[in-house]
Amino acid sequence: MFNTKIAIDLGTCNSLVYVQGKGIVLYEPSVVAVSLADNKILAVGENAKEMIGRTPADIKVYRPLKDGVIADYKVTQAMMRYFISKTASRFRMFKPELVISVPAGITSTERRAVIEAALSSGAKTAYVAKEPILAAIGAGIPINSCSGHMIVDIGGGTSEVAVISLGGIVTAHSVRVAGDKLDMAIAEYIKKKYNLAIGTQSAEEIKIKVGSALPQKDPKYLEIQGRDLILGLPRNIKISSNEVCEAISDTLIEIIQVLKQVLSETPPELSADIMNKGIIMAGGGALLPKINELVAQNTGVPCFIAEEPLFCVVKGTGVVLEHLDDYKKVVMSKK
Repeated sequence: MFNTKIAIDLGTCNSLVYVQGKGIVLYEPSVVAVSLADNKILAVGENAKEMIGRTPADIKVYRPLKDGVIADYKVTQAMMRYFISKTASRFRMFKPELVISVPAGITSTERRAVIEAALSSGAKTAYVAKEPILAAIGAGIPINSCSGHMIVDIGGGTSEVAVISLGGIVTAHSVRVAGDKLDMAIAEYIKKKYNLAIGTQSAEEIKIKVGSALPQKDPKYLEIQGRDLILGLPRNIKISSNEVCEAISDTLIEIIQVLKQVLSETPPELSADIMNKGIIMAGGGALLPKINELVAQNTGVPCFIAEEPLFCVVKGTGVVLEHLDDYKKVVMSKK
């Protein structure tokens, strides 16, 4: 079969690639390092991420997607070209068909930018599909049934909340508050409390290792290094999971407010279904310990974490890819 199909979960933090018949073949950070002198791409993905905060003046590290949409067109194009060439090397002669995930709140201009970037990076045709539906499919939710299901997908740049019934989105909100904002909140908290400057990489590491959505009886501790803002010298401090919880609480409340808004706009029949089945959480943000308990406490609705939350969107995109004809309605636009 010469016609290859590729699905890309183009995320603000990480991009995942699914190839028809092979499954998930690539999982790399959405980061590109560019040499400014000759405008050449030096590294993409993991290699580029290691350079963040460590580059000389003539090398710039980009995260070409901001809040789930393309912020830097040329760099995104180069990144997609890299993903396609890395995963579809056998099919160089044949251009692949692409299905790309996009946030539910994307504008038509932003959607067009994604499709154009895909076509110019070597795709034959490009489809875009909305993340909440893909996350629901990947989480194993029967989206075509007539009962309501609520999915919360917390990624790096956006948090998507949607109620899905009969294969479509009934109510949805997309808010540009997610993993990145949590990292920024941690860095800001440490700056205020300890007069210590830390980078985004360190903040992300703190979130992953000792982060928690609710205070814990036996907090975990992590030693981190940073630059003292008064003396300008390197310094070590220990931070606890309860301090991280305090640092990120306001950001999490913003996400919960959006969740409440979607629940308030949901038709009563579907609200009853959601109450019975609970809310399903997906995306990297769902890996934050006790986040489902925080949501359940604030909404009164039971909340569960999907299996492999990080891979829900790409698995859903893969299902759409394998059965493209059945999911034409989900795949909103084609070019």
